[in-house]
Amino acid sequence: MAADDRPVYIRLRDVIAEAILEGRYRDGDPLPSVRALAAEHGANPLTVAKAYQSFQDDGLVIVRRGVGMFVADGASARLRRQARQRFLDDEWPRVRAQIERLDLKMDELFDLA
Repeated sequence: MAADDRPVYIRLRDVIAEAILEGRYRDGDPLPSVRALAAEHGANPLTVAKAYQSFQDDGLVIVRRGVGMFVADGASARLRRQARQRFLDDEWPRVRAQIERLDLKMDELFDLA
């Protein structure tokens, strides 16, 4: 399934996860309200709520009644572990195969960085 074919709430979840991984939201930080995030991304508030709910179900977001949603303690480390594993399982084999097909050397690749 192409990235654009994924449900909107999954794409929003990826946006939030990326922000946490990049440190824009740290463990314990408040997340934007459902309405604010919906307006920012042109999404339906119910879709944003579904994305947040999936984070809550995974223990990555906590709700403080009447206050808002917050990044759970340890969420960034868990997201990083999950992202690393997805990369190693899904992306790295294709990248490595392409490196081998093109007979690229590691020093060539690191010199480009």
